[in-house]
Amino acid sequence: MKIEILDGVMFKKALLGAANFLDKNKEEVNSLNVFPVPDGDTGTNMSLTVNSAIKHGLNLEDDNVSKIASATSYGSLMGARGNSGVILSQLFRGFANGLVEKDEVDTKALANALKQAADTAYKAVMKPTEGTILTVAREIGDFALSICREEKDIITFLKKIIDYGNIVLNKTPDMLPVLKQAGVVDAGGKGLMYIITGAYNALAGIEDVHVEVEDSKVGFERTVHEAPLDTEDIKFGYCTEFIINSKHGDIDIFREEISIHGDSLLVVGGEGLIKVHIHTNNPGLVLEKALKLGELTDIKIDNMRYQHEEILLKSSAEVKDIVSEESKQYSFVVVSVGEGIDKVFEGLNVDKLVSGGQTMNPSTEDILKAVSETTGENVFILPNNSNIILAAEQAKELSDKNVAVIPTKTIPQGISALFAFDEMQSLEENVESMIEAIQDVKTGQVTYSVRDTEYNNTKINKDDIIGIAEGEIVANGKDINLVSLELLENMIDEDTSLVTIFYGSDIEEDMAKDLESQLSDKYGDVDIELIYGGQPIYYYIFSIE
Repeated sequence: MKIEILDGVMFKKALLGAANFLDKNKEEVNSLNVFPVPDGDTGTNMSLTVNSAIKHGLNLEDDNVSKIASATSYGSLMGARGNSGVILSQLFRGFANGLVEKDEVDTKALANALKQAADTAYKAVMKPTEGTILTVAREIGDFALSICREEKDIITFLKKIIDYGNIVLNKTPDMLPVLKQAGVVDAGGKGLMYIITGAYNALAGIEDVHVEVEDSKVGFERTVHEAPLDTEDIKFGYCTEFIINSKHGDIDIFREEISIHGDSLLVVGGEGLIKVHIHTNNPGLVLEKALKLGELTDIKIDNMRYQHEEILLKSSAEVKDIVSEESKQYSFVVVSVGEGIDKVFEGLNVDKLVSGGQTMNPSTEDILKAVSETTGENVFILPNNSNIILAAEQAKELSDKNVAVIPTKTIPQGISALFAFDEMQSLEENVESMIEAIQDVKTGQVTYSVRDTEYNNTKINKDDIIGIAEGEIVANGKDINLVSLELLENMIDEDTSLVTIFYGSDIEEDMAKDLESQLSDKYGDVDIELIYGGQPIYYYIFSIE
């Protein structure tokens, strides 16, 4: 079988194959997590990001490769989850840029697109690390350019790229010591190879492609539950969403033009596409104005007065009406996990809680939607997880609001940052003081190992309890409370005045109280505070101040 030209139909088939193969193998990618903790979610995040991408690409009726790639790029951008998903979305973005104005493509066009994909992803990361998905993407791009003039058959071309990419992937442990110590290759790079291999399998006829795209929450999602609304409270009855394919037109002018026709307005653009969401009483008028900018796709209009009770009972991915609030100077969007931790943040006057954390990173669009629902002139986003910071930054870039991302990596950091906030200070002063507050709190976590491994010359067995201090495994054993005590022994010093214990959903209150009592006896000068966090995966989260 030989293919020298890839048209839109085959391109869509390749996308489906890529999504299918990655989805089949996402658990293997998850298992490559360097830490042996039960939160390896690189494969899941990449799969959800790809599903969001192809959902947009396949819904496009046009079979122009350039337009499909552009829609796919936008879908990956909005559906990106975790650092791996955000980097993958940048690869899709660069790939689409390399296919601009291409109705169909050959190996030369594909090589240029692969090269631009890597270049775009590298530019998007502040401090690129070799031995990661970036390295694999760059090497693939360079190799593709080196063979594209001689190799005209797309099937053979992709097979050579896969063989070469796997060679590079297998070298990643030599580039990144932490991979070698854990005995794994880079998870993101492995995921990328599954994507390319899936596309090859579909085009070569190795696998039949019949994929149902997972609901990756491409639609808008409410993050805070509210009481059912009376239909009389719905001022604008039609929830209207659509995408404009446009490379011209001023988004700000368009946003202003339609703003008088409704509320709950969100207009974001990128890569020749404009995503629009508005609650209005005249969707026809809004669509008519949109048509002046370009072709419309993914049009969705819901009568909220008729459907609002059903919507409350359906998936949270469907849009609910938004109760208008008075505008204020500051708003907060915070990523949280666990009902107890939710209550802590609510007590600190957080406007919107986005459900997320380890194994369930929210998408860029989840965060962006939460930002759009706030009424503050300035909006703070607190990711509270290192794997969500890039998605938060991406949401900031897409939002038309004045947004500041506080790079909190843990729940204790998020709480400390909120305590440092001062409504009387300027945005810049608050950003400075909140970031400074992050440095004054240490985070400890207790969970279990998902595999046998060796870390810092210490052997860890599967199902061992492990204690993590500031990202380093410092204790392990069989007893949760004993490991917790050893962990805190490594973290509490003469400057410690307060230890807050957030106990998770798998810990009984009596067991948590026993740990609290032991700590109080051992550290008489330190205040010990016990709070039900309700978080999954982590038995305890400790805040040490």
